Amino acid sequence: LQDLSSAATQLTGGNSTTQSGGSSLSSLTSLLNGGSQSLSSSSMNNAAGIMQYCAKQKLASVTNVDNVKNQVLDKLGLSTPAEQKKDTGYMDGIEGLLSAKDGQKLDLDSLGNTELGKKVKTKACDLVLKQGVNFLS
Repeated sequence: LQDLSSAATQLTGGNSTTQSGGSSLSSLTSLLNGGSQSLSSSSMNNAAGIMQYCAKQKLASVTNVDNVKNQVLDKLGLSTPAEQKKDTGYMDGIEGLLSAKDGQKLDLDSLGNTELGKKVKTKACDLVLKQGVNFLS
């Protein structure tokens, strides 16, 4: 399996093969089939931001992502927009920048809107949502 940084580098290369899904196919497949470490967030603050991103993009496979996100924000003490804006992990998450547990960063927006790209984003959203639910229980 390729590591996350090389996969992200391939995905953000900006060349035509990335857009058509050519060389990035193996990168996306390795993210999709890889361990949950590369698609789970390293902090609950970032996870809450990712949940916001997922809700906005309609990527999570369950519908209660906003409910979970709001409970996580309350538990973290980030219930007001002013507090949220001060938190870089949360703000990165809103932009789709996942700080993965393996120390890598993954820009979910860079995965594109191919079928495989959407599957990887949805898997990331589902894993982060599961983190949020576990954090609350």
